Amino acid sequence: MVLAWLAHLYTASGLVLAFAATLAVIHRDYRTAFFWLAVQIFVDATDGALARAAHVSRVLPWFNGAKLDDIVDYLTYVFVPALIVWQAPIVPPAWTLLVAAAMLLSSGYGFNRDDAKTADHFFTGFPSYWNIVVFYLVVAAWPPLVNAAILLLFAVLVFVPIRYIYPSRTPVYRVSTNMLSGVWAVAILAMIWQYPAVSRPLFLASFAFPIYYLALSLLARPYRRT
Repeated sequence: MVLAWLAHLYTASGLVLAFAATLAVIHRDYRTAFFWLAVQIFVDATDGALARAAHVSRVLPWFNGAKLDDIVDYLTYVFVPALIVWQAPIVPPAWTLLVAAAMLLSSGYGFNRDDAKTADHFFTGFPSYWNIVVFYLVVAAWPPLVNAAILLLFAVLVFVPIRYIYPSRTPVYRVSTNMLSGVWAVAILAMIWQYPAVSRPLFLASFAFPIYYLALSLLARPYRRT
């Protein structure tokens, strides 16, 4: 039972990381905010394996670890990135509320659909990787209108029933995907360390994994409604 509670506590640590990231955003310390969000990505990628090893569903059947995970994910993948959009000048001021609301509401829908995570380990619709999208937009420093259009496009993609692979549990090319995601994670950490003077070659090279991820998602299963 102790191991099961420790597994849940490990997941719950994401709540503290979300709080730390929020404080950093309030102080416009985006480098620190993205660091805490990166730590949460690591926790999110590893807590499931720990929970399964501790048999949490059998040992603590009355405690809903999946709901806890969703709460943490919504805060770190959606709420904090939306707060960054609100604070950082990456979209036109007149569009800030619209874009932040689109992120929050679309993901509110996405998190609550029954097929958000399929039995064969795919996400349905854009899986609310707003932390990653917003990080790239902050680093790229593209025109605010371009950033707003990109964010609104991803909000629409939440509703489009394309299936995206679940990186840590994908049934296809799991080893290569995890290895590439590890290399990509190192690149992201390097860019966070360099921010705001991020190496342009590193920035461009880091797109290799997102492109791989999208291609594998589209090819691993044909486009269909689930």
